[in-house]
Amino acid sequence: MYDPEKIKTGSGSDLGPAKVHDDDPDLLEPQETLHRGLKARQISMIALGGAVGTGLIIGSGTALRRGGPLGMLIGYSFVGFVCYLVMCSLGEMAAYLPHKKGFSGYASRFVDPALGFALGWNYLFKYLIVTPNNLSAAGVVIRYWDREAKVHIAVWMTIFIVLIFAINLLGIRFFGELEFWMSSLKVLALIGLILFGIICDLGGNPRHDRVGFRYWDHPGVFSSYLKTGSLGRFLGVWSVMTNALFAYMGTELIGVTVGEAENPRKNIPRAIRRTFWRILIFYVGGVFVIGLIVPSNDPNLFTALKAKTGAAASPFVVAAKNFAIRGLDHVINAAILLFVLSAANSDLYIGSRTLYGLAAEGKAPAVFKRVNRMGVPYAALGLCTAFCALVYLNVYSSSAQVFGYFVALVTFFGATTWMCIVLSHIRFMKALKAQGIDRSTLPYRAPLQPWGSYFAFVVTAIITFFKGFDSFIPWNTTTFITNYIGAPVFFFLWLGYKLLYRTSVIPPARVDLFSGKRQIDEEEERYLQEQAERGPKTRWQRIWDSL
Repeated sequence: MYDPEKIKTGSGSDLGPAKVHDDDPDLLEPQETLHRGLKARQISMIALGGAVGTGLIIGSGTALRRGGPLGMLIGYSFVGFVCYLVMCSLGEMAAYLPHKKGFSGYASRFVDPALGFALGWNYLFKYLIVTPNNLSAAGVVIRYWDREAKVHIAVWMTIFIVLIFAINLLGIRFFGELEFWMSSLKVLALIGLILFGIICDLGGNPRHDRVGFRYWDHPGVFSSYLKTGSLGRFLGVWSVMTNALFAYMGTELIGVTVGEAENPRKNIPRAIRRTFWRILIFYVGGVFVIGLIVPSNDPNLFTALKAKTGAAASPFVVAAKNFAIRGLDHVINAAILLFVLSAANSDLYIGSRTLYGLAAEGKAPAVFKRVNRMGVPYAALGLCTAFCALVYLNVYSSSAQVFGYFVALVTFFGATTWMCIVLSHIRFMKALKAQGIDRSTLPYRAPLQPWGSYFAFVVTAIITFFKGFDSFIPWNTTTFITNYIGAPVFFFLWLGYKLLYRTSVIPPARVDLFSGKRQIDEEEERYLQEQAERGPKTRWQRIWDSL
């Protein structure tokens, strides 16, 4: 069990002790600080279903087409394991120091302020793009019911933007409660879709056709992509990995919620541990079922990936039509609309909090750290909402094409974030060792360390470097730019800050492990005291909490 009294510094080295500031001004200014209003159940449910969106529900169709059922299962399972290692690394840092500055705060304190600056803006760019990406996906889904475009796509986009802006403007308590129920419905819908697939596969469909593993025999467990033979099958699986990387993006949103979480040292580790089951059941289980009920060469699936309109963008909709289940495609389509709107809602929240965190560190204009009486960083929220106007590109290009461009951009920004998270964790562990702090005294210890973080860093770097391989076969300038434009952007952000402020990598013995920690300890003590004064929970309350 975590005990702050057991944490103490060592003498470090001849470099001198780390500089410690007991008072963190960003935690003390009431007009510039977020409110801790997210409850345990809200954090757990947001962790469970908050980031599940287009990557799994829509993007899995591309993965199945290119990699085949087994290739898709291998790709999602492998990247899911890497994602879990990243989340555990983040959880160890966030449980120890649940500050309100997001990932960039950890990179600045444990590695180099220049890395924190580049990471913060990199992550902000991701969410300036991923929010309109999910709104674009909502446009794809809406077109299923409005094939003749009787209502202009720009009208739907405007309605969705206003909706998610209003939800975020109403404060963290309202956002947390609404996202809790939306994530709950997403979880139930996902479970329903997986059960639907299993039942249909076993013969519980109008055609009484027991499919089993038929589609694994024909057209086969692997598909070929771009080339034929073994090389084509390898490229298919590799393409699935880049697709899966996009699908898992957003899982790290727990690292953003720590600044507004009640009792984060207990609730964050709990949410991290549940991430394992989320990956196993929803992602791995979901793609396994998809591979059973939809053949990888299904012409409807292919049309869905290329069509201007259509919610056949989801293989679950393709399966419902193939099994001749009348009306179910509309129900699934409605569930998918809920998925992408909920994801867009949480994306706007994360983007505004990321910009707030940059401003709190002095790495963005100070106006973006101003909050209203409900603790909402309204200026940051307004800027992030303005970027949602990118979704109007759908007016000039097909939703499917715009979605593809956004996916390429978001995947690079998200993968860079993962690498920076595990790099920060590696430096964090070295700092603990250099300053004589035993990891066993931490409130949460990441498993498989330190090698887990090294493995996650190397694998993510390799996938990111080669993720745009299909831009070369044949050469495509547009996809090459969207796949790799993030690299020079990140490099120049890092280099520019480093040259301007002459920063350097912080030696482990001088890493600041304590600034702001006292306030967090005191907040935790007050929270536990308030809980104790309320008395023990009833049996039904304990059951509800466990659920």
